[in-house]
Amino acid sequence: MTTPEAHDPSVYAHPSAIVDAGAEVGEGTRIWHFCHVYGGARIGARCVLGQNVMVAKGVVVGDGSKIQNNVSLYAGVILEQDVFCGPSAVFTNVTTPRAFVERKSEFRPTLVRRGATIGANATILCGVTIGRYAMVGAGAVVTRDVADHALVVGVPARRMGWVSVSGERLGPDLVCPRTGERYRTTQQGLAPEDTR
Repeated sequence: MTTPEAHDPSVYAHPSAIVDAGAEVGEGTRIWHFCHVYGGARIGARCVLGQNVMVAKGVVVGDGSKIQNNVSLYAGVILEQDVFCGPSAVFTNVTTPRAFVERKSEFRPTLVRRGATIGANATILCGVTIGRYAMVGAGAVVTRDVADHALVVGVPARRMGWVSVSGERLGPDLVCPRTGERYRTTQQGLAPEDTR
Protein backbone atom coordinates (compact mmCIF):
# COMPACT_ATOMS: atom_id res chain seq x y z
CA MET A 1 0.00 0.00 0.00
CA THR A 2 1.14 3.52 -0.70
CA THR A 3 -0.13 6.48 1.20
CA PRO A 4 -1.14 9.42 -0.97
CA GLU A 5 0.00 11.79 1.79
CA ALA A 6 3.59 10.76 1.06
CA HIS A 7 3.26 12.47 -2.33
CA ASP A 8 0.78 15.25 -1.53
CA PRO A 9 0.22 16.36 2.06
CA SER A 10 -3.14 17.92 1.12
CA VAL A 11 -4.56 14.41 0.50
CA TYR A 12 -6.03 12.59 3.51
CA ALA A 13 -6.54 8.84 3.66
CA HIS A 14 -7.88 7.30 6.87
CA PRO A 15 -5.52 4.65 8.31
CA SER A 16 -8.07 1.92 7.50
CA ALA A 17 -8.23 2.92 3.81
CA ILE A 18 -6.15 1.07 1.21
CA VAL A 19 -4.74 3.09 -1.67
CA ASP A 20 -2.81 0.76 -3.97
CA ALA A 21 0.40 1.71 -5.73
CA GLY A 22 -0.38 3.21 -9.11
CA ALA A 23 -3.58 4.96 -8.00
CA GLU A 24 -3.72 8.67 -8.79
CA VAL A 25 -5.30 10.87 -6.12
CA GLY A 26 -5.69 14.62 -6.64
CA GLU A 27 -4.93 17.49 -4.31
CA GLY A 28 -7.26 18.02 -1.36
CA THR A 29 -9.07 14.68 -1.73
CA ARG A 30 -10.31 12.91 1.41
CA ILE A 31 -10.59 9.12 1.57
CA TRP A 32 -12.46 7.81 4.59
CA HIS A 33 -12.73 4.56 6.58
CA PHE A 34 -12.40 1.18 4.87
CA CYS A 35 -12.11 2.52 1.31
CA HIS A 36 -10.13 0.66 -1.34
CA VAL A 37 -8.69 2.55 -4.30
CA TYR A 38 -7.08 0.17 -6.78
CA GLY A 39 -3.91 0.85 -8.74
CA GLY A 40 -4.83 2.40 -12.08
CA ALA A 41 -7.80 4.33 -10.65
CA ARG A 42 -7.75 8.11 -11.11
CA ILE A 43 -9.39 10.36 -8.53
CA GLY A 44 -9.39 14.09 -9.12
CA ALA A 45 -8.80 17.01 -6.78
CA ARG A 46 -11.09 17.96 -3.87
CA CYS A 47 -13.05 14.69 -3.97
CA VAL A 48 -14.60 12.94 -0.97
CA LEU A 49 -14.85 9.16 -0.75
CA GLY A 50 -17.13 8.17 2.12
CA GLN A 51 -16.81 5.06 4.25
CA ASN A 52 -16.47 1.71 2.44
CA VAL A 53 -16.12 3.08 -1.10
CA MET A 54 -14.36 0.90 -3.69
CA VAL A 55 -12.78 2.43 -6.82
CA ALA A 56 -11.59 -0.18 -9.33
CA LYS A 57 -8.71 -0.07 -11.79
CA GLY A 58 -9.49 2.19 -14.75
CA VAL A 59 -12.23 4.15 -13.02
CA VAL A 60 -12.04 7.94 -13.33
CA VAL A 61 -13.54 10.25 -10.70
CA GLY A 62 -13.55 13.92 -11.72
CA ASP A 63 -12.53 16.90 -9.60
CA GLY A 64 -14.94 17.90 -6.85
CA SER A 65 -16.97 14.69 -6.90
CA LYS A 66 -18.49 13.24 -3.72
CA ILE A 67 -19.01 9.51 -3.36
CA GLN A 68 -21.04 8.66 -0.28
CA ASN A 69 -20.80 5.51 1.88
CA ASN A 70 -20.98 2.00 0.42
CA VAL A 71 -20.61 2.84 -3.28
CA SER A 72 -18.55 0.58 -5.54
CA LEU A 73 -17.24 2.04 -8.80
CA TYR A 74 -16.40 -0.87 -11.08
CA ALA A 75 -14.19 -0.93 -14.18
CA GLY A 76 -15.82 1.05 -16.97
CA VAL A 77 -17.33 3.78 -14.78
CA ILE A 78 -16.32 7.37 -15.51
CA LEU A 79 -17.57 10.24 -13.37
CA GLU A 80 -16.91 13.74 -14.67
CA GLN A 81 -16.42 16.78 -12.42
CA ASP A 82 -18.72 17.58 -9.48
CA VAL A 83 -20.71 14.32 -9.57
CA PHE A 84 -22.60 13.32 -6.41
CA CYS A 85 -23.26 9.63 -5.70
CA GLY A 86 -25.62 9.05 -2.77
CA PRO A 87 -25.19 6.30 -0.17
CA SER A 88 -25.30 2.74 -1.50
CA ALA A 89 -25.78 3.75 -5.14
CA VAL A 90 -25.01 0.76 -7.37
CA PHE A 91 -23.13 0.62 -10.67
CA THR A 92 -22.86 -2.47 -12.86
CA ASN A 93 -20.47 -3.26 -15.71
CA VAL A 94 -21.81 -6.47 -17.27
CA THR A 95 -25.26 -6.89 -18.85
CA THR A 96 -25.69 -10.64 -18.38
CA PRO A 97 -23.42 -11.80 -15.53
CA ARG A 98 -22.91 -15.42 -14.56
CA ALA A 99 -20.59 -16.55 -11.79
CA PHE A 100 -19.21 -19.33 -13.97
CA VAL A 101 -18.78 -17.34 -17.25
CA GLU A 102 -15.80 -14.97 -17.66
CA ARG A 103 -17.11 -11.63 -18.99
CA LYS A 104 -14.21 -9.20 -18.38
CA SER A 105 -13.94 -8.58 -22.12
CA GLU A 106 -17.63 -7.59 -22.17
CA PHE A 107 -17.57 -4.73 -19.65
CA ARG A 108 -19.78 -1.88 -20.85
CA PRO A 109 -18.81 1.71 -20.00
CA THR A 110 -20.98 4.03 -17.94
CA LEU A 111 -20.51 7.79 -18.15
CA VAL A 112 -21.88 10.23 -15.58
CA ARG A 113 -21.54 13.76 -16.94
CA ARG A 114 -20.54 16.88 -15.04
CA GLY A 115 -22.63 17.95 -12.06
CA ALA A 116 -25.04 14.99 -12.12
CA THR A 117 -26.56 13.61 -8.90
CA ILE A 118 -27.35 9.96 -8.25
CA GLY A 119 -29.66 9.40 -5.29
CA ALA A 120 -29.28 6.92 -2.47
CA ASN A 121 -29.80 3.28 -3.43
CA ALA A 122 -30.20 4.08 -7.13
CA THR A 123 -28.99 1.41 -9.55
CA ILE A 124 -27.22 2.40 -12.77
CA LEU A 125 -27.10 -0.36 -15.37
CA CYS A 126 -23.97 -0.41 -17.49
CA GLY A 127 -23.74 1.15 -20.92
CA VAL A 128 -25.69 4.32 -20.12
CA THR A 129 -24.80 8.00 -20.04
CA ILE A 130 -26.27 10.25 -17.37
CA GLY A 131 -26.36 13.80 -18.68
CA ARG A 132 -24.93 17.02 -17.27
CA TYR A 133 -26.64 18.19 -14.07
CA ALA A 134 -29.22 15.39 -14.31
CA MET A 135 -30.75 14.09 -11.09
CA VAL A 136 -31.50 10.40 -10.50
CA GLY A 137 -33.98 9.93 -7.65
CA ALA A 138 -33.35 7.67 -4.67
CA GLY A 139 -34.01 4.02 -5.47
CA ALA A 140 -34.39 4.59 -9.22
CA VAL A 141 -33.14 1.99 -11.69
CA VAL A 142 -31.54 3.63 -14.73
CA THR A 143 -31.76 1.37 -17.79
CA ARG A 144 -31.19 3.95 -20.56
CA ASP A 145 -29.48 7.30 -21.16
CA VAL A 146 -30.61 10.30 -19.10
CA ALA A 147 -30.79 13.74 -20.76
CA ASP A 148 -28.94 16.82 -19.47
CA HIS A 149 -30.84 18.39 -16.53
CA ALA A 150 -33.46 15.60 -16.49
CA LEU A 151 -35.04 14.48 -13.22
CA VAL A 152 -35.62 10.72 -13.41
CA VAL A 153 -37.33 8.50 -10.84
CA GLY A 154 -38.84 5.02 -10.58
CA VAL A 155 -38.23 1.47 -11.74
CA PRO A 156 -37.33 1.70 -14.55
CA ALA A 157 -36.34 5.37 -14.27
CA ARG A 158 -38.43 7.81 -16.31
CA ARG A 159 -38.19 11.57 -16.70
CA MET A 160 -40.51 13.39 -14.31
CA GLY A 161 -39.25 16.91 -14.96
CA TRP A 162 -36.16 19.08 -15.22
CA VAL A 163 -33.68 20.46 -12.71
CA SER A 164 -31.36 23.47 -12.74
CA VAL A 165 -27.60 23.51 -12.21
CA SER A 166 -28.31 24.24 -8.53
CA GLY A 167 -30.57 21.17 -8.30
CA GLU A 168 -33.93 22.95 -8.12
CA ARG A 169 -36.92 21.51 -9.95
CA LEU A 170 -37.94 23.69 -12.88
CA GLY A 171 -41.51 24.67 -13.65
CA PRO A 172 -43.06 25.05 -17.11
CA ASP A 173 -41.28 28.40 -17.55
CA LEU A 174 -37.88 26.64 -17.18
CA VAL A 175 -36.68 29.29 -14.71
CA CYS A 176 -34.70 28.24 -11.65
CA PRO A 177 -36.61 29.35 -8.52
CA ARG A 178 -33.33 29.72 -6.59
CA THR A 179 -31.19 31.68 -9.06
CA GLY A 180 -33.56 33.03 -11.74
CA GLU A 181 -31.45 31.34 -14.40
CA ARG A 182 -33.44 30.52 -17.55
CA TYR A 183 -33.13 27.28 -19.52
CA ARG A 184 -33.81 26.24 -23.10
CA THR A 185 -34.33 22.87 -24.75
CA THR A 186 -31.46 21.29 -26.70
CA GLN A 187 -30.88 17.98 -28.46
CA GLN A 188 -29.18 16.75 -25.26
CA GLY A 189 -32.00 17.91 -22.92
CA LEU A 190 -31.79 21.38 -21.37
CA ALA A 191 -29.09 24.03 -21.11
CA PRO A 192 -28.87 27.50 -19.54
CA GLU A 193 -30.05 30.11 -22.07
CA ASP A 194 -26.72 31.93 -22.20
CA THR A 195 -24.71 28.86 -23.33
CA ARG A 196 -24.39 27.54 -26.84
